[in-house]
Formats: sequence, C-alpha cells, structure tokens
Amino acid sequence: MKTTIEPQQLEFIVCSYSNHSSKLQVVRIANVANWYFERVVFPKQHLMFNAPRTGHLEVHTSEIATAIQVDCIPCKQLRVTSA
Repeated sequence: MKTTIEPQQLEFIVCSYSNHSSKLQVVRIANVANWYFERVVFPKQHLMFNAPRTGHLEVHTSEIATAIQVDCIPCKQLRVTSA
C-alpha cells in the first residue's frame, strides 16, 4: 500500500543500513507516492541515506535469475540519532 504525500510534505530522516550477508542486496523504498529510492548494497557494505519518515526499506537478495524480498524495515527503525 502506497502512502500518498505531497513532496513538500515529506519529512526526511537520516537512516543507516548494513548488509551483513555474504550476498549482493538491492534495497529500495517504493511505498511513498512520487518518491523512489533504490541502491545496490554489496556484502559487508554500510549505507547511509535520507528517507521519508513513512518509508519502508525493502531488502532484496539476489539469487540466480531471481530476486527474493527478504525484509521490509520501517525507516523509523533505521534512523540515525546523535548520542
């Protein structure tokens, strides 16, 4: 289900994700209308990014000729906070 929000209403947060697996992953945020984010994350790579607070990061692991969604994480859980 996509969340419909006007671009000027998006509240962005700084997020962090690490690929702890030994496989290539494709991560994306596709649940926010008029906004899309997709990146390749290599094994052991760390990714920091800005995302809408309402976004959900989908994590897909690459297999031979297929991609399998292995997780969907609310961006609020990936938010970077200062100490």
